[in-house]
Amino acid sequence: MQVVNRTRGVVIAHHLFVADTYFTRLRGLIGHPPLAEDTALWIEPCQQVHTHFMRYPLHVLFLDRQLQVLRVVHALAPWRVSPWVRQARSVLELHAAGELAVAEGESIQLARLTMACHRR
Repeated sequence: MQVVNRTRGVVIAHHLFVADTYFTRLRGLIGHPPLAEDTALWIEPCQQVHTHFMRYPLHVLFLDRQLQVLRVVHALAPWRVSPWVRQARSVLELHAAGELAVAEGESIQLARLTMACHRR
């Protein structure tokens, strides 16, 4: 799957990992090398994240059920806790290098490619 900013028509990530079970959500990116710049982790359900035990910052997008961006946290540093976003249904974590091509209020689309999406 790839992640597309539907509002701007821009691809945000070409590869998507999904964390949708208790254990995959619990682990998230802990113990993994930094995400590539074209890769994202989608955590569902989720209303808050942390970067404990991580060595790199992340851009964090909080999404509602319709995948509209409710809140953006730019470059959440290691050993930090994000705000709790009550209305959020899921979170998209991205590499913190470079500009983030998405803003609050915009819509995200998870577009299927010919390859299967990877589960963490």
